[in-house]
Amino acid sequence: MAGSIDTTSEDRQATSSGTAWLMLAVATLGFVVNFWAWALLSPLGPLFRDTGALGELSESDVSLLVAVPVVVGSLGRIVVGALTDRFGGRVMFPLVSLATVVPILFVAFFALDSYALLLVGGFFLGIGGTAFAVGVPFVNAWFPPAKRGLAVGIFGAGMGGTAISALTTVKLYDGLGERAPFLITAAALAAYGVVAWLVLRDAPGRSVPTTPLGQRLASTARLPITWQACVLYAVAFGGYVAFSVYLPAYLKTAHGLTAADASNRMAGFVVIAVVMRPVGGWLADRIGAIAVLGTGFAVVTVCAAIAAGTPPLHAGGTVAFLAMAAALGMGSGATFALVAQVTEPSRVGGVTGLVGAAGGLGGFVPPLIMGYVYGHTDSYAIGLWLLAITAAATLVLTYTVVARTAGGRSADARGTESA
Repeated sequence: MAGSIDTTSEDRQATSSGTAWLMLAVATLGFVVNFWAWALLSPLGPLFRDTGALGELSESDVSLLVAVPVVVGSLGRIVVGALTDRFGGRVMFPLVSLATVVPILFVAFFALDSYALLLVGGFFLGIGGTAFAVGVPFVNAWFPPAKRGLAVGIFGAGMGGTAISALTTVKLYDGLGERAPFLITAAALAAYGVVAWLVLRDAPGRSVPTTPLGQRLASTARLPITWQACVLYAVAFGGYVAFSVYLPAYLKTAHGLTAADASNRMAGFVVIAVVMRPVGGWLADRIGAIAVLGTGFAVVTVCAAIAAGTPPLHAGGTVAFLAMAAALGMGSGATFALVAQVTEPSRVGGVTGLVGAAGGLGGFVPPLIMGYVYGHTDSYAIGLWLLAITAAATLVLTYTVVARTAGGRSADARGTESA
């Protein structure tokens, strides 16, 4: 079959060696740095609004500013994932990292006093968000099926780069000057691009597809697991992205926190989600992805409903958001454990691109809805109730349609491995 992989004993020995873990570590570092860059504008949104540095900004203006990099990074994953199947992570990781340096420098030197130019810079800053679609197929190829959930989950923890942004961007902006966070991030990306080129190697026996890009994307889109995983990830990772980019504005407006305090609390949300992502992948390897996903969406349903009542942070509000962080991180890890377990290896990049795009787009819409709803009602309750309803619907989908697909595909995969 075109594009399939015959896993030889030599390949198995290579993937079980320390080389695979080194590749995982370097790829995860790349994900961290690129996501750090991807999230640079989020902590600054409320600051720009409060200081008037860009003129008078509404809640919707801030929501659009922090959401633009998300949607571009999401849609870009579709192409980048397919290109990674073709050219490998050794080429794509340095390419994506160095390309992201350009919009960072543009923002630093040309856009900090113009809302319109910040939107342009944020658009191209989205390139950093496509690194996810490079890392998943790259890591997946280095590990045997029984360890892919854990390995991809560990790589996915690189989304903690958004926590670095949350903790450092405002402090650097205030303490060292408005250009400081951008110049430091650009330097980190440039250094990583060089390291990735020198250190990264694609897995032995990696299958290189020969069919045209458009044909591969169309074929991948027709797989049932593709659209089902898109829904799962749109809610799990989309929910995480939505909160990571919008939580500072929400906490400041709804609970009266300062910009620095709101960013610190958002960082706590991110850290818990990051820690739980590899846990979700590990649990999916052990007890099955469906059980992990079902538990995660049930927790989100309950906690979003609680948060809709805007309880004080000291009386349940903090617990609700942190429990959602854990559930969303766990669900994100389990989703790609499922993809890795039931998808033909040569198609993982293509599936990852589409599913990753769905996750990012899932994070694009909620901040806009929350900003719009608050602007018209002075309340975030409607937006949080919509999240609860969406999570409940996804819970039903997980235990019905997805469970049937996963069961059938897992049986096929086991048969292929034993053949």
